[in-house]
Amino acid sequence: MASSNNYILSILSSVLLLSVSPITSISIPEKYIQCLSVNSKLPLPLSTLYTPNNSSSYSKILLSTAQNLRFTGSSVPKPEFIFTPLQESHVQAAVICSKELGIHMRIRSGGHDYEGASYVSEIEIPFIIVDLANLRSISINIDDNSAWVEAGAMLGEVYYRIAEKSNIHAFPAGACTTLGMGGHITGGAYGFLLRKYGLGADNVLDARIVDARGRVLDRAAMGKDLFWAIRGGGGGSFGIIVSWKIKLVPVPPTVTVFNVAKTLEQGATKLFHKWQQIAHTLDEDLFLRVSLQVQGAEQDGEKKATCLYTALYLGGAEKLLQIMQERFPELRLTRKDCNETTWIKSVIHNGLFPSDAPPEVLLQRQNVFKGYFKGKSDFVKEAIPDTAFKGLWKRLLEGEDKEVILFNPYGGMMNKIPESGTPFPYRQGIMFEIAYTVLWGDGNKNAKKDIEWIRNIYEYMAPYVSKNPRGAYVNYKDFDLGMNKNGNTSFREARVWGDKYFKGNFQRLVRAKTKIDPENFFRHEQSIPPLPLKG
Repeated sequence: MASSNNYILSILSSVLLLSVSPITSISIPEKYIQCLSVNSKLPLPLSTLYTPNNSSSYSKILLSTAQNLRFTGSSVPKPEFIFTPLQESHVQAAVICSKELGIHMRIRSGGHDYEGASYVSEIEIPFIIVDLANLRSISINIDDNSAWVEAGAMLGEVYYRIAEKSNIHAFPAGACTTLGMGGHITGGAYGFLLRKYGLGADNVLDARIVDARGRVLDRAAMGKDLFWAIRGGGGGSFGIIVSWKIKLVPVPPTVTVFNVAKTLEQGATKLFHKWQQIAHTLDEDLFLRVSLQVQGAEQDGEKKATCLYTALYLGGAEKLLQIMQERFPELRLTRKDCNETTWIKSVIHNGLFPSDAPPEVLLQRQNVFKGYFKGKSDFVKEAIPDTAFKGLWKRLLEGEDKEVILFNPYGGMMNKIPESGTPFPYRQGIMFEIAYTVLWGDGNKNAKKDIEWIRNIYEYMAPYVSKNPRGAYVNYKDFDLGMNKNGNTSFREARVWGDKYFKGNFQRLVRAKTKIDPENFFRHEQSIPPLPLKG
């Protein structure tokens, strides 16, 4: 007991030595460390807590996985401290202590959050970050086609560990390999296996979550409503996901990928019109997405807009060529365009790594695609007219920085899962999803102009996308849709964005929230609210 007390005193002394600010600012980390030491079942090294007074390590941790640099500037609110738990019990203690001391908490597993809500609080200060980066174990069980994956593991690490065990197993999730597993699946998680196997959230077998009372609940303990809610209902509303048990899916030993670019002069408008008609009806083994982007000034000083077709086919090139010749001959795909490879190498290819990069590149945890950006999303049920598509070209060419509009086909498995199967409702009847992104590289210099650009193009697209509600993807969080401004959003206020993300599933999410977290401990700018407590 004496050695334990000495250990706690040593930690507290170290925190005090690191601190040079007034007692009011050091009291929160001091009290928190003391509380953690009492409530955690395992020792807590000092290196798990970072304060601004230890500026170099604090800044390094804060920026480590923050993808959107809009939310890292000096004027943006910063956490009082960052806690990086090493064990599940540390996460439990973090919740207990935050609740006991009345400190607002944000939870981060990967940091790709489009609006920075996992590492910035605009509504409640002071706040802390519980960063799950150290919880990253991955246990693959090929015999029963499953894996337990901790929340802080990056998607690339999961893909790599699966491929270590088997070249005919995969997991259907995102193409961006530095996504943290904890948050990625909470919003749905789609990728190149979408049409064959659905979302990552559709392939979850079990989970472990720390609730607002500090309890660890698995699927059996949490009950069907909460298990349903966490698989697509968005992160940061119900608890802290500690780990997922995911279902591994079969893939052939040989898959085929291709990238084919077409310009306006090469008939891009007619090609896109045809793509709209057939992409969601193709063989479910084929995922064929389209991206519109500007390549930059040519020698004559004019920009060049390009329509890029990117595909993954679960099979060999000859069969793919046969499908394309029958369904989309206008693209003029050739054998030379096709690259037969393995599933894990297709992940590297579609993750925009160099073509000769080894699989070990997937173990890279630092996101090399950091930048200043704003994103939006839409879902489409009817083909966009050629005249509207030409308007997209025009607006892309008018942009100032790097604008990308991405079209992801649905159909296949997405037609087979009911709208209420998980909180993610955009299934049957959806032809494709649109993701709009504008990126700029010089801090806030062009922020106003570029954000205005994406808002204008979003407004322009209103007649051609889903309506009543106009849909949006919760993993592409968009505060333009509305936001909680005081930490206690009402049901009516939250419906403004809740219906767009979840349609009719929003009300069931509210009921699940009310049951598991009636006091709204887990909250952020667009969290699911509980129903009012009865007086």
